[in-house]
Amino acid sequence: MPGVTNYEHITTPDQLREFCERAATSKFIGFDTEFVSENRYRPELCLIQVATENELAIIDTLSIRDTSYFWNMLVDGTHVSIAHAAREEFLFCYRTCGERPKNLFDVQLAAGFIGMDYPSSYGNLVGRLVGKTIDKGETRTDWKRRPLSDSQIEYAIQDVIHLKPLYNKIHSGLKKMGRLKWLDEELSSWMTTLEKMETEPQWRRVSGITNLNRPALAIIREVWSWREAEARKRNRSPKRIVPDDLLVELARRGTADIKRLKAIRGMENRIANGSLMPISKAVARALELPKDDYPQRLPRSKTMSLGLLGQFLTTALNVVCRRSNIAPSLVGTANQVRQLAAWKLGLIHLDEPPELARGWRAEIVGQLIEKVLDGKIAIRVDDPRSDMPLIIESID
Repeated sequence: MPGVTNYEHITTPDQLREFCERAATSKFIGFDTEFVSENRYRPELCLIQVATENELAIIDTLSIRDTSYFWNMLVDGTHVSIAHAAREEFLFCYRTCGERPKNLFDVQLAAGFIGMDYPSSYGNLVGRLVGKTIDKGETRTDWKRRPLSDSQIEYAIQDVIHLKPLYNKIHSGLKKMGRLKWLDEELSSWMTTLEKMETEPQWRRVSGITNLNRPALAIIREVWSWREAEARKRNRSPKRIVPDDLLVELARRGTADIKRLKAIRGMENRIANGSLMPISKAVARALELPKDDYPQRLPRSKTMSLGLLGQFLTTALNVVCRRSNIAPSLVGTANQVRQLAAWKLGLIHLDEPPELARGWRAEIVGQLIEKVLDGKIAIRVDDPRSDMPLIIESID
């Protein structure tokens, strides 16, 4: 890629404010970030790259620690915010402002709705939809080091200069296929999930707690809360404070006794010095709770293997998705297909229809599962040399 020269390198609050005042009038704002996340409680933002219709900018967030002016600009106005695989970008914005970026358009997610693989890398999307090649020479760069080299800046700029062309291509495809509402629905659901992860305790996401009883779940909750606070204070990954497997073993043992805690394999060499006492106190708090205050047990997974039928149904869904130009992985997993089939067959009962029977997914799946179960659909080989060798046919 030729050298990128027409960009503004923003290193002061005044430069940031002036740039954001200009960018606020744009119809489109493409943005990306570079950050360091290894072993940290939250990723450390090192760089923000921005592309509007008329300007390119690199915002040095190590020089400007308070980037709220940028994020507040992003949540205001009527522009479209364009990004790729924007989980961390969304979280940087939400943690700063408590709001969503305005009219967020994630090109990775959106591309799945027009038949691209999901998830697709930025380089793959640019290559296939824009016809450009992305230089990957700085993939492993340390974005905390200063000064930034010309090649680092060029690499960072590449991550935003193609966002508007990608948006144009993908948005046009979505509009032609009548799927803009599908994308809006999925983006809204995705952002709501991220917001809940930020605002609600996530102790139920601890790996391996499915079969624990209520007293053990109380221990999980109390120790998780201590672990979260300790991780935030020390800026460490929570699982570096107490790994999930040790947390589950603590809950199973059900004791606050220091000697018995030390007897758990790995307890003394996998947690930090001085952590054993506060862990013991957290366990004790859980054990002292009234039984009515124990968490409810997790509902058992309401899925079934369904054997060969489950495999056949998953194949049928993949064929329909490919023929409909939508990424199968975006529509649903094999587990979700089996759940839908079991629900249709009356083998399980749910408080609400399964995900594949709701919203835009129901439009894709439609009556597919029901027709397969009724024997009204057949799958056969059409062209074994084709990228889509299987076709679905109705049986009279």
